[in-house]
Amino acid sequence: MLKSMTGYGKSVGEVAGKAFQIEVRSINSKTLDLTCRLSHEFRELEPAFRTRIGAVLSRGKVECCLNLLREEAASDSVNWHVNSLQAASYLKELRELEPLWREAGRSDADELCAPKVVLMLPGVVTDSRVTRLSEEDMAQVMRVLDEALQAADASRSQEGAVLEKDLCARAGLIDQLAYEVEPFEAGRVPAIRQRIEKQLAEWETAQKSVDRNRLEQEMIYYLEKLDITEEKVRLHKHCAYFIETMKEEMPGRKLAFIAQEMGREINTMGSKANEVDIQKLVVRMKDELEKIKEQLFNIL
Repeated sequence: MLKSMTGYGKSVGEVAGKAFQIEVRSINSKTLDLTCRLSHEFRELEPAFRTRIGAVLSRGKVECCLNLLREEAASDSVNWHVNSLQAASYLKELRELEPLWREAGRSDADELCAPKVVLMLPGVVTDSRVTRLSEEDMAQVMRVLDEALQAADASRSQEGAVLEKDLCARAGLIDQLAYEVEPFEAGRVPAIRQRIEKQLAEWETAQKSVDRNRLEQEMIYYLEKLDITEEKVRLHKHCAYFIETMKEEMPGRKLAFIAQEMGREINTMGSKANEVDIQKLVVRMKDELEKIKEQLFNIL
């Protein structure tokens, strides 16, 4: 069953007296491109987050966000604490940088050591209710992460089912169009042969000799090069294999290779066709194949 690389899932939980929410978003990418945005209280869990997310969402551009849910009703009880030692350390470093900023002509040099700048730096203002996470707390956070990942994976499966139906229809249409080539192909070779013989008759009328034996050999060779039977047979097999492969686990790359082979056969048919109605069918097949390729960019 196909899975899309586009998905979304979220879950909420509570740990150490704090409610939090985990959101997981993913879009298509050639590899796993993972970004974790965790509230500083949970930053120590980032390595574990990366391992867990990579095991479930193996490909895609994935963003995982863990945010605290602060309720207005509880704001009066929040006990904010300013880490004066951390603030003093930051202030010392910033004052050493201030002359360099002035030499560089920075217009905001005067604001470099302003209190609002120092207070925004990490670790200066903290919620004193936050304590180091216990093993039980960490396990609870990971359980919430698993719920969010399951929701994201489920949404990937839902979109994958829609894509599978669309891809099956398009591959089936290409297969059908290849069969529609046959009626036009039946009259194509005689028409080409007739056109060549007419031109040769005009050539002989102009009193130019023609070696008939050599002519037959060249005509047979020419008509064999125009034959598209092998291309049609291979295209039918590629279409069937494409539909069959969609039942495998994570077939995205494999489907892309099969689509490439389908395109090769379609292009060869177009170059050999030498017939307007067949060319029209080839154009329709190419159009469907391009739509398939666009969809495959989002297949896991």
